[in-house]
Amino acid sequence: MKKFIVAIVAVFAMSTVANAQISTLGVRGAFGSGAGAELSAQWGMGGNRLETDLGWAGNQNWGYINLSGIWQWTGSIVGDFGWFAGVGANLGIYNGAYSGFGLGLAGQAGLEYNFSIPLQVTLDVRPSWSFIGYSGFGWGVALGLRYRF
Repeated sequence: MKKFIVAIVAVFAMSTVANAQISTLGVRGAFGSGAGAELSAQWGMGGNRLETDLGWAGNQNWGYINLSGIWQWTGSIVGDFGWFAGVGANLGIYNGAYSGFGLGLAGQAGLEYNFSIPLQVTLDVRPSWSFIGYSGFGWGVALGLRYRF
């Protein structure tokens, strides 16, 4: 039953992304318990979007590779200055005190500025809670720089 539910969710997610158009592509640098770097893409879907990130971090004692998908609601504050907030999931592979797989939930809230050139700068916070495999709470504050299509 679990495999069936995972397969249904995966098919739904792939069909949603397949119908979306990439709107930005860039990097995020995170600081906090989830410090590291991420390749980041945002997929426009009407007035909202899906942000997908592939990240990695570590030192001599631990490391991880993480894939996250966050559904974001967006809004304008004034001019090209806006906000976003969303929820999603994290999937990671960890190595260190805990080695193995982790799956969890994540939230995200932040501010963004879209320059007149095709450049977007964001500042956000992302708390996450892993509860399958590796379990624990983490957070990160990130600065993002993306090219807008």
